[in-house]
Parts: sequence; C-alpha cells; structure tokens
Amino acid sequence: MSESKPPVEWENAIFFALTNAAAITLVPFWGVTQGYSGWAWLFFAVLLVLGGMSITVGYHRLWAHRTFKARAPVRLVLAIFGAMALQNSILNWAARHRVHHRFVDDVDRDPHSIKSGFWHAHIGWMLRAWPTTQADYSRVRDLEKDPIVNWQHRHYWTLVWVTNLGLPLVLGFVFGDLIGILLLAGVLRLVLSHHFTFFINSLAHMWGRRPYSEDSTAVDNGIVALLTWGEGYHNYHHAFQADYRNGVRWWHYDPSKWLINLFAWIGLAYDRRRTPNFKIQRARLQMELLRLSRMAEAGTAHETWREVLEREYQRLRDTVSQWQEVQARKVLAGKAVMNDRWLRTELRTSFKELEYRLKMQQRRLRELTLALGVR
Repeated sequence: MSESKPPVEWENAIFFALTNAAAITLVPFWGVTQGYSGWAWLFFAVLLVLGGMSITVGYHRLWAHRTFKARAPVRLVLAIFGAMALQNSILNWAARHRVHHRFVDDVDRDPHSIKSGFWHAHIGWMLRAWPTTQADYSRVRDLEKDPIVNWQHRHYWTLVWVTNLGLPLVLGFVFGDLIGILLLAGVLRLVLSHHFTFFINSLAHMWGRRPYSEDSTAVDNGIVALLTWGEGYHNYHHAFQADYRNGVRWWHYDPSKWLINLFAWIGLAYDRRRTPNFKIQRARLQMELLRLSRMAEAGTAHETWREVLEREYQRLRDTVSQWQEVQARKVLAGKAVMNDRWLRTELRTSFKELEYRLKMQQRRLRELTLALGVR
C-alpha cells in the first residue's frame, strides 16, 4: 500500500462517526432516563438476526461464493434485509469479497488486508478512497444474471431508507414506542451489525487457530463465531471457500449453516456444496505434520522421532494416492455409480476406509505431539 494516504471518504467517515456516537450516548441515555419497552428489545433482536443472517447466508455464502442455490422467495428476503445491514449492494459486496479471497493478505490488492493493521482491516479501509476498495464488477458477471440481484442493486438506497428508517418508524407508531424502537432496532442494531461483520475482516484474521491451512492469516475462533453467525471459523472458510458451511464440526456454532439446511429441508434451497470429509481430514493432518516437522528442523526432536515423522508422511502420501485412485474410478463409472448398487457400495466403503485411516493417523500424531510437549 502506498505511503501517501488517499483522500478521506467524508460521507462514510461522518456516517460511522454519527451512528457510533449515537449508539454510545443517545441509546444508553434514553435507556436510563426513559427506559425501553419489551417491543423495542424484541424488534432489536429480530432485525439484528435478519440483517446479520442475510449477509452471511445471502451476500456471503449464496452470492459471493455460490455454495448453494435458493428459490426466488429466499433470495428476495435475503436481498431486502441484506440492504438493511447497510453494507452496499450484493454486486458491490460480492465483487470486493472475491478480490479479498483472490489476494488475501496482499496489502496492494486485498481491500482490507490485516497486514495493514487492525484498524485498517476493521473499518479504516472504508474511510479513505483506497484503490483496493474499488469494486471490480467484472468479477461478478455471473451474479448479474440474477434478476433479484440486479433489482436490489438498482433500488439499493431506497431499500436502505425503507428498512433502516421507515420500518423502525412504522413499528414505533404501531407499538407505541417510537423513540425506543428507532434507537434500539434502528441505531444500535445497525452499529452492532456493522462491527460484528467487521470482526470477520479484523479479529478473524489475527486471533485464533489455523487448523486447516497457513496459506493466509485467516483463523478459527469460536468466540468470533458467536458474534458473526458462524463466520468465525474463518480458517476453514479460506481453506474450503466453496463449502456452504463454516463450522464443519457438529458442535460448531454456525446458525447460517443451520438456516441453509432448514431451507433445503423445506425445498427452498438446493445444490449445497460440501467439501469431502477426506479433504478436510487431510488438511488437518498436513497441519499436524507441519508442526512436527518444524520441531524436527529446530533440532528439538530426537532422531527416532524424525524417522517416525517420515514414515507418517509416507503413509499420508499413500493414503492420498489411493483416495485419488478411488475418486478416478468413481468419475470413470459416471452414471453407473447411481444405477449399480454394488459398485456404489464398494466405492462408498472404500472412501470410508480411507477416511478412517486418516483419522487413526491423526490420532497417532496427536499422541506424538503430546509426547514432544507441543500444546
């Protein structure tokens, strides 16, 4: 990134200054002096969920990464409440996000590289006219074929005003708490929604673990996942961005994944893309081997451990080679796999056996790691 700073984006700077100032002054002041009704808190929670989930499920997993497909009613709702989150249109958001994945951590091309510091990654990238933040719409030609995406892009600011101001005002009039609902469901909800999303660009690239890949700064963090509707498992996402899930383990908090599964169950979503379990296990195993290799290179491991490590590397190579052979057989069989019960069972059993072999190898490596004193 250039040493000279580009001009300030005054509209963005003033907007963020005013909304954040209102959230930390007007909101608590009104709460102390007047109090908030139960309706205000209810609509605050409902709109916070609708806006946040529309970004993660819609903007991110549906449109930016095309990890699943959804029927028109779902796309319409996600487009409307995605606009309420005030993070720009689907086309603009997806275009910049795809650049982020393509050039992650490159300070000259990643729109919000953590290498430029926490402040820049969190919010600073929107406060100046950095060249990296300009949306390249050539990267979202596929999304321009979606009429709902185009409709939202054309009417984005109308939707912003209707959902962020009009909706809280109407709810306030109807339920008799105009100021309370406007402050909670309007101002505080918007500010929190912004920072929760911004945490993905900042905290999710600096605070956590990298169990799947070290190709980028993206990390997994369960606490961040709680605030970002499941997006905190960011290391997994950058390693397997075509997967509709972020929290791949059953205990991972990933409400976006659960909502997509619910849509699929009732027929409103389909073609969910999942990374094969073998590839996920292989990635975790490679990271375990990498950690042990570093110990060996540092000279802190006994020679016998290095020999064990080399054997484990060879076992992994053999298992991956066998998996590729089975995968090739499946591809060559084509539609016969669906029609031949025995062939389908044989291939499925072969995949399961290879997955189990990786699982056992990872268990051995964990014991070896503990024996070497690695935590």
